[in-house]
Amino acid sequence: MGAFEIEGGTKLSGSLTPQGAKNEVLQILCAVLLTPERVEVRNVPDIVDVNKLIDLLGDLGVKVEKLGQEHYAFTAKDVDIEYLHSEAFKKKGSSLRGSVMLVGPLLARFGKGYIPKPGGDKIGRRRLDTHFVGFQELGAIFHFDPGDQFYRVEASALKGVFMHLDEPSVTGTANIIMAASMAKGKTSIYNAACEPYIQQLCKMLNSMGAKISGAGSNRIEIEGVDYLGGCTHTVLPDMIEIGSFIGLAAMTGSELTIKSVNYPMLGIIPATFRRLGIAMELRGDDLYIPAQEHYEIESYIDGSIMTISDHPWPGFTPDLLSIVLVVATQAKGSVLIHQKMFESRLFFVDKLIDMGAQIILCDPHRATVIGLDRQVALRGISMTSPDIRAGVSLLIAAMSAEGKSTIHNIEQIDRGYQRIDTRLNAIGAKIKRIS
Repeated sequence: MGAFEIEGGTKLSGSLTPQGAKNEVLQILCAVLLTPERVEVRNVPDIVDVNKLIDLLGDLGVKVEKLGQEHYAFTAKDVDIEYLHSEAFKKKGSSLRGSVMLVGPLLARFGKGYIPKPGGDKIGRRRLDTHFVGFQELGAIFHFDPGDQFYRVEASALKGVFMHLDEPSVTGTANIIMAASMAKGKTSIYNAACEPYIQQLCKMLNSMGAKISGAGSNRIEIEGVDYLGGCTHTVLPDMIEIGSFIGLAAMTGSELTIKSVNYPMLGIIPATFRRLGIAMELRGDDLYIPAQEHYEIESYIDGSIMTISDHPWPGFTPDLLSIVLVVATQAKGSVLIHQKMFESRLFFVDKLIDMGAQIILCDPHRATVIGLDRQVALRGISMTSPDIRAGVSLLIAAMSAEGKSTIHNIEQIDRGYQRIDTRLNAIGAKIKRIS
């Protein structure tokens, strides 16, 4: 198990280029299974979860070519469906939550899709019902073996249908779109996820010959086609990493420029950080964050304490609530953080309290943060990263703290952030990776 040793209290200076979006690329890589033709994908982040999925595609018989840094080509001409029955697939598939999105394209093209119960962050219950109910509505037969925790769907033919999703699941919407793209007739998905990741997937599929409209709204229409061809696709910059860098600049009082952020796709993220008092300026497509000694949290018009909560897109993404919570610890003022979508994501605040933060954990979903306005610095401690986003939040806290901190279980951070220590050290951080 690896760890980071961090010397805190150092100001950073320079520019950072965000990696490709993890949550988008996991969908895009699964979509290459929809065609026997060559698919090129650019801006693929070099992170653990993505590399695991690329490795899994190779085991399935997909020809994988690395054309350059973060640039790949995939040819799924000779897919080995029998590999889905292997113990190796059960082991690898269960280690990666994104592997569930292999099912939709396999079902569309080969009439069957199998997956072991996938892993991922332990941030609360993350059910898969939306995926499989959607497949069933398209005409697939669903089987679940509780003994080996294995999900199976099979269909001789998929048929378009109107469906109303029980929740706007991003991965569920992506999976159903991929399956419906080659179904017979028209599929309407109501209460669909609207995230930029879904918009990008639909853009890619349409370039392959699919007929999809409504991406970016909560109703997506799909006219099934018989065949999808190859394409070239470029992954968006990762909005979660961009938000993390905004929080990093504020907490460390640093002047940073975040390069090529694709600002129109950031939605409400910049406005939410501005509500915490963080100044920023758009320069072309770069986001400039000036050094700030102090930043003050807004209150509501009537003077009451502001609440920042997560919500499906175009609301504020739950993946950045941990960052917002950390940033609030050194702001002037108070804020209520309400994590509605996952019940275990706030349990990392005990580490922040140990560092000297003033936080009241009201229940598994709500925490009140009383900002210290830099009057009292956080102190370095030893801690463990429970998941990707909490891990980076703790890293940001440690970089702003006085003294040395150690973060264990950094494999969680490596799952979602590309060489984060090397990139931050290049602009002045003092992070050491140790075994």
